[in-house]
Amino acid sequence: MPDAAYTLRSQATELRRLRLQAEVWEPAGRSLLETLSAPGGAQAVDVGCGSMGWLALLDEWVGASGRAIGADVDDAMLAAAGALVEQRELRRVDLVNDDLFATRLPAGEFDLVHARFQLCPLGRHEEQIAIYRRLVKPGGTIVLEDPDHSTWTFDPHAPATEQLVDLVVAAFAAAGGDFDAGLRGAPLLASVGIEPKVRRTVLALPPEHPYLRLPLEFAQSLRPRLVELESEAHVDALIAEAEAELASPRRVGRTFTLVQSYGAAA
Repeated sequence: MPDAAYTLRSQATELRRLRLQAEVWEPAGRSLLETLSAPGGAQAVDVGCGSMGWLALLDEWVGASGRAIGADVDDAMLAAAGALVEQRELRRVDLVNDDLFATRLPAGEFDLVHARFQLCPLGRHEEQIAIYRRLVKPGGTIVLEDPDHSTWTFDPHAPATEQLVDLVVAAFAAAGGDFDAGLRGAPLLASVGIEPKVRRTVLALPPEHPYLRLPLEFAQSLRPRLVELESEAHVDALIAEAEAELASPRRVGRTFTLVQSYGAAA
């Protein structure tokens, strides 16, 4: 696992960030799933489900006779996901501890394979797409969701926050990840014989929306990587200035672009 993914998973704050992330992007996921018909007895897997992922969406999508699997390599994430499954009474969801790169999931079993923000921190794109292609049934769909950071901006201009964004993106790259992996999804699907479709979503964030603070959340989780790229004093100053900028009751923002690349296997 690249250092970026390991560092993120090692932070308790990551549980909160992933839960907020799932809530923020749930409408985009629901909108996409509404275009995909589930067969009777549908089988779906959410790869790297984290503490929430698409579990609630897939519980609904697979229907009364279907099953959805949430797979993750981190027991703390699975415990949080288990609490969600119990709280929401998601009766068609099973959770499994599974390492993507040594997966024990059955080949050719899934009508839907979903992977959100897996290309971004983990890298190894060709290996990942080969695994997803192996898991999906003929006629089943692979959905990749990853970011493109070009739209991640703030208004009024927030120079320290935007510098922090750039530093976070650089930290992902230095650790073997790719924060613009959303741009790679369609070509990766095409490389395994799947004709890709692409949806792009950017959200407008009102003042004091908690997702405005995402650069600060990443900075906390990735701090060991950031101080390898810049001096500790500079990182601390950027974080303090970004805190002040994002505390402004007038500050609004736009998210990075969520790129959904998807297509049916032959």
